[in-house]
Amino acid sequence: MQKLFIAIALAIVAAVAPVHAQDFPTRPITLIVPFPPGGSTDVTGRIIADKMGAFLGKPVIVENVGGAGGSIGVGRLARATPDGYTIDIGQWDTHVGSIIYNLNYDLQTDFEPIGLVSNNPQLLVAKKALPADDLKSLVAWMKQNPGDAKFVNQNAAAQVSGLLLQKLTDTKVLFIPYRGAGPAMTDLISGQVDLLVAQGAVTLPQIRAGAIKAIVNMSPQRSGAIPDIPTSDEAGVPGLYMSGWFGLFAPKGTPRAIIAKLNDAMVEALADPKVRMRFAELGLDIAPRVQQTPSGLAAFHKAEIEKWWPIIKAAGIRGE
Repeated sequence: MQKLFIAIALAIVAAVAPVHAQDFPTRPITLIVPFPPGGSTDVTGRIIADKMGAFLGKPVIVENVGGAGGSIGVGRLARATPDGYTIDIGQWDTHVGSIIYNLNYDLQTDFEPIGLVSNNPQLLVAKKALPADDLKSLVAWMKQNPGDAKFVNQNAAAQVSGLLLQKLTDTKVLFIPYRGAGPAMTDLISGQVDLLVAQGAVTLPQIRAGAIKAIVNMSPQRSGAIPDIPTSDEAGVPGLYMSGWFGLFAPKGTPRAIIAKLNDAMVEALADPKVRMRFAELGLDIAPRVQQTPSGLAAFHKAEIEKWWPIIKAAGIRGE
């Protein structure tokens, strides 16, 4: 009799689950942006949320959850009910570099990939008054003024970038902690800090407005979205790279059918001409179609971890 009850229960679950997935979503979805408003993650998240919501027929509401290099927001995702109604826009800082913090979740096993959104050039930018206009002159100024360069440390990517800059050029910077690139940009414009590494979504508008200046694109090759900014290799400091990307993640255990619906909405959003134009304006290169899939992001994320974790651990980098 007990076996009969179990069989009936399993049959009911199997019958009900597809219906829930088919009806998804029946209410608004929360997209966690694990940084304060105004940064590149926030800007990109709002663009994607708007188009995904239109496709799904329910609003995708952005919730900014900043702090600890994005690890607080990602922790909220890890604890969320795996029903598709809470997702996040993750990136190198939050889903790779946050290993520098004491996390209460596992970056490799506690999340379901939805799809890779974009590959993003990281730009090293400077305040307008800094007496250097390119990487070569910046290094020369730093050597003449050891430890004077106020380098923003708003996340793991920024800290690793600063450490790489020091190592490759035999210079010293003064790390200044911030909660996100948005607040840091405000102080860069006002001249309170000297250097910032951030993605094009937050830096390009200010570069084009003449409020700050671009020093270098920290990528192995020039970006199709911003071809006029030279790479670090071209500028005389080979190997000064920092990875940048955006991807969507859900909590571990989210049903595959719901992941598929969320992925469909993301892919539809990325195919929209207005989104593609907006991404180009922000200096974001939309991910290749093969990486926009859940399996594509899973493979990409695994490769990023395997590449960067040994570097971070060897350098002994820890979050503040």
